[in-house]
Amino acid sequence: MSAIDTAVADRVRALIRAMAPDQDAPMADDQRLMEDLGFDSLRLMELTVVLERAFELPRYKPEELVGVRRVGEVVTLISGSLDGRA
Repeated sequence: MSAIDTAVADRVRALIRAMAPDQDAPMADDQRLMEDLGFDSLRLMELTVVLERAFELPRYKPEELVGVRRVGEVVTLISGSLDGRA
C-alpha cells in the first residue's frame, strides 16, 4: 500500500469514526457499519455524502453501494473511486 493509499484509508476511517454512533466500538476493517458501529440507514446516507464531499467524488448510485457493509469495504470503494478518477 502506497503512502497515498494509506492516507486515504486513514482519512476514510477517521470520517467513519467521527460519524459512528458507537464511538467506543473498535475500529477495524472487518467491523460492520450497522451491527458493530451502530449506523442506521439514515446515518449511512449521511456518511456517503460526507465521504463524497471530503474526497470530491460524484454521487454514488445506489447499486454501487449494495454490499458495502464493513469499514474495509468503504475504504476499498473510496480508493477505487479515486483510482478511477486519475
